[in-house]
Amino acid sequence: MNPGVSPLSLEQDVFREEVLVGLQQARKTLPPKYFYDARGSRLFDRICELDAYYPTRTETALMNQWVDEMVACLGRRCLLVEYGSGSSVKTRILLDHLPDPAGYVPIDISGEHLLQTAEVLAAAYPALDVYPVVADYSEAVDLPEVLGAAHTVVFFPGSTIGNFEPQAAVAFLKRVARLCGACGGLLIGVDLQKDIAVLEAAYNDPEGVTEAFNKNILLHINRVVGADFNPDAFAHHAFYNPVHGRIEMHLISLADQWVTVADTAVYFHAQETICTEYSYKYTLQGFASLAAEAGLQVEKVWVDDRRFFSVQYLNIG
Repeated sequence: MNPGVSPLSLEQDVFREEVLVGLQQARKTLPPKYFYDARGSRLFDRICELDAYYPTRTETALMNQWVDEMVACLGRRCLLVEYGSGSSVKTRILLDHLPDPAGYVPIDISGEHLLQTAEVLAAAYPALDVYPVVADYSEAVDLPEVLGAAHTVVFFPGSTIGNFEPQAAVAFLKRVARLCGACGGLLIGVDLQKDIAVLEAAYNDPEGVTEAFNKNILLHINRVVGADFNPDAFAHHAFYNPVHGRIEMHLISLADQWVTVADTAVYFHAQETICTEYSYKYTLQGFASLAAEAGLQVEKVWVDDRRFFSVQYLNIG
């Protein structure tokens, strides 16, 4: 690190570079991790409460039903590490039942939201050591040293693994395996393939919350790196791509327009899109094969009656 350069400015440099690289491609993209400033995190919490958004409700029900089996997999003196912890609602289900945890490490890119949640959790579980880490979990993350931890288990709910393209997902799972080590594991939520109408309704709510969440990435860019996006000049569009087995979320330019991003002019044709998110949906066998590429073995799977969603515990193979 150069003297006089703050970590925040370095993070802004990375933010600016990743945004510009994505917007200068032939098919424009933005990293979905930049949905999550404080406002974006609040909007996502609202999405999770929508009737059409089945993943959170279904995953939470699975965890409530099978939590005893899940914590048995996690074991005693477990250091629980959560990627993309958000409000840590599902984490409480584990913490209420987990025997003698060594500590809890929530990791999230939205620092303000993370630290607020960590304070609330620390107050709710006074015997639990909470070590919040503000970081981009899509890259390698250094964990704090926690004395007395028997092993490390990563908790990755919400089917966020679906935001990674397949080979990037394998690379991510390999990093998880290295982080946890031979005695560790991964408790992960994995969304399953299902009727297209159900999938598309989950990402196109009539209340417009997902639209606001999608457009918030533009406001985040405006604020952090200096840009002049007008969110009203873009339309939200989400659809299922059956060839790739994924939901795609886009912002569509409503007119020919120039946008300045960090002193760089970026041109948009009318109807040109920015892809802001992929959300892959898996079969159980398909995900097991993906995990095996990363050296992970599926030990236990819990699935709801409609077979909409799964929670899975994976060992380091």
